[in-house]
Amino acid sequence: MSARILLAEDDQKQAHLIRVYLERAGHSVLACADGRTALELARTRRPDLIVLDVMMPEVDGLDVCRILRAESAVPILMLTARSTEADLLLGLDLGADDYMVKPFSPAELTARVRALLRRGAAPAAPELITVGELEIDPTRFTVRLRGEPVELTAKEFDILHALAQQPGVPLTRTQILERAFGFDNHVLERTVDAHVKNLRRKVEDDPARPRYLLTVSGRGYKLAEAL
Repeated sequence: MSARILLAEDDQKQAHLIRVYLERAGHSVLACADGRTALELARTRRPDLIVLDVMMPEVDGLDVCRILRAESAVPILMLTARSTEADLLLGLDLGADDYMVKPFSPAELTARVRALLRRGAAPAAPELITVGELEIDPTRFTVRLRGEPVELTAKEFDILHALAQQPGVPLTRTQILERAFGFDNHVLERTVDAHVKNLRRKVEDDPARPRYLLTVSGRGYKLAEAL
C-alpha cells in the first residue's frame, strides 16, 4: 500500500538511505532534520505514518512524540541510538507504536512500516464488540467510551482488539505480542505492559483499579467479559 510518510532524521546519510527504501516500497516521503519542522509538517501535511529520530535539534523526538500523541493517533515509529530497556519503555510510554535501535536494517524498517500501515487495510470484523460502556469497532478501528471517541495509537488498538476478540479469556504477554507485533519476534514482553498502562489511562475511570483491562496474575491480561 502507498502512504505519505514523514521522516524526521537529522543524519543526512541515514535519512537518504531510509528514504530510498521507503520510496522503493511505493511510499511518498516528506523529510526534515529537526523536531520543530517535524511538528509543523505533521500538523499541515497530515502524514499516514511518522518515522521519528529521538536525537534531533530544536525539539527532540521524544517531545515531538509526546506533543503529537496528544493531538493525533498517527502511527509513530521511533529511531534511536539508545539501546536500554528504559529508553524503549519511555518512548512507548509517550505513545510511540514501535521502536528501532540503530544500527538497523532499512529493509526491516520498511517491513515494520508496512505492518503499522496494514492496520488500516486489514479485513474488518463484522460486528461491534461491547463490554459495559466500552465499544470497539474493528471495521472502523475506533473505540468509544460512553459514546465518546477514545483516541488510541495503532498498537494500543491492536492490543485492545486482540483482547476483545475473546472477552474474559486471559492472554499471555507472548500471545498479545504475537497478535499485535507478529512481524517482530524480538519485541520485549514489557512492551505490552507499557501499552496496557497507556490504554488504562484512556479507558478506565481509575487506572489503578481497572474495570475493563484486567491483570491476570501469573498469566497476562484479559478484557472483562461483562460489566
